[in-house]
Amino acid sequence: MSTEENETASADNRAPGLTRNLFSIIGLAMAVVAGANIAFLVLLEALRPNPYIGIFAYMILPGIMVLGLILIPIGMALERRRRRKMAPGEVPRFPRLDLNVPSQRSAVAFFFSFTAVFVSLSAVGSYRAYEFTDSVQFCGQLCHTIMNPEFTTYLKSPHARVACVDCHVGPGAGWYVRSKLSGAYQVYAAFAKVYPRPIPTPVANLRPAQQTCEQCHWPRMFYGAQLKVFTHFASDEKNTPRQIRMLLDIGGAEPSAGIPSGIHWHMNISNQISYISTDSQRQVIPWVQQKDQFGHVTVYESKAAKLTAQQLASASKRIMDCVDCHDRPSHIFLPPDEAVDNALFTKHMDASLPYIKQQAVEVLTKTYATKPEALKSIASSLRGFYSSKYPQVYNTQHTAVEAAVVEVQNIYSANFFPYMKVDWRTHPNNIGHLYFPGCFRCHDGQHVSAQGKVIPNTCNTCHTVLQQAESGVPVMGNTAGVQFQHPVDVGDLTQVTCSDCHTGGTGP
Repeated sequence: MSTEENETASADNRAPGLTRNLFSIIGLAMAVVAGANIAFLVLLEALRPNPYIGIFAYMILPGIMVLGLILIPIGMALERRRRRKMAPGEVPRFPRLDLNVPSQRSAVAFFFSFTAVFVSLSAVGSYRAYEFTDSVQFCGQLCHTIMNPEFTTYLKSPHARVACVDCHVGPGAGWYVRSKLSGAYQVYAAFAKVYPRPIPTPVANLRPAQQTCEQCHWPRMFYGAQLKVFTHFASDEKNTPRQIRMLLDIGGAEPSAGIPSGIHWHMNISNQISYISTDSQRQVIPWVQQKDQFGHVTVYESKAAKLTAQQLASASKRIMDCVDCHDRPSHIFLPPDEAVDNALFTKHMDASLPYIKQQAVEVLTKTYATKPEALKSIASSLRGFYSSKYPQVYNTQHTAVEAAVVEVQNIYSANFFPYMKVDWRTHPNNIGHLYFPGCFRCHDGQHVSAQGKVIPNTCNTCHTVLQQAESGVPVMGNTAGVQFQHPVDVGDLTQVTCSDCHTGGTGP
């Protein structure tokens, strides 16, 4: 026999491999089963995305697989130690590696090949796990009951196509790590069921709006006024429509774009506004400071709730940003009055049904212990009202009544969450001042400076009412509008289009 053949025979006749022990076998089984399940779940998620599939495919099962792979060498080390104790002279102190032995060459080649493949797959899996933890499904659907109010309102919001982390985390590794560390307790609270109800809005630890909101909304480009039309319906038999048309003075804060004015004058560009609030939801603001572009500082203090010198010294001052007014940009819980107005305006409910506004708001403002109880009560109340008070309407417009029942139930499902104790009253909306103080937190006529200057609360500070109408009849202004008059006599405008003359260059 040759030397290589002798070595091969010697290797083949040696004791069983070190992997033949309970730990290594269990580890190998864990790794193989976990790997097979990961492959299956990744394929399944590609066909049918689901947050629970993702958490198993990219977080739980990879952890089990890595644990199994770690158990294999641990078992081998323990087995080697056991054999050395039983036969000290037969088992060398350290493993011998001889690449001249074919079996060892194959083992080394397999080890490095497996390591390369495993590291590559781990890199892809780690990125996929990172991507999954940043997904809307992970944030909103993994804990269905807990986050259902936020997820439901998010889907109907203006930011429904913006990922949760774009606002709640933003770009950069620092805030990502910070959010995941704080999220560790949230995971524990979800499993241990020690979370608060309702979930409080995280106003205290939100990232500054300059680093999130302003990545898309650039305040330096805000200027001018915006036409806004508000449509309401009365609670009378005819559900009388009422309309208010006004110009919102959006204004701007960038001197190069125009004179700083209007609502966005508050943005921290040519002015810096700081304030102190005395409650967790920032609804009570007794102290306001303005610093203009020249460095002049004016302090306004509320006559109704003036802070003591000690309170002022210990209070934290916040620099105003977008979310101080736009505090419900995605999770908007509508009050019954506004939600029903929207449904009537969009014709999801028939405004010809007598007293539908009154009845819809009335059933929505009742207190219900559970959602099923609410939906059942809404249906029985509305059907009972029309069948008893307006039987002819109930018979001739039965389809409209049933459509109204479904719509009111949808309104309840989208804005009221009894289990989490969440509705429109738990989360103040600071845009405007109809249902919450909003602008009047500061613009109440009570905040006065030492020089006697008052933060105004006049109606035309931020908007100008143009027209008001009831049932299409003007009660103020001219709801019919006026005919456009071209500044240059060009004949019959109905025979041409604007672009025939207005080419973007010189012209009439």
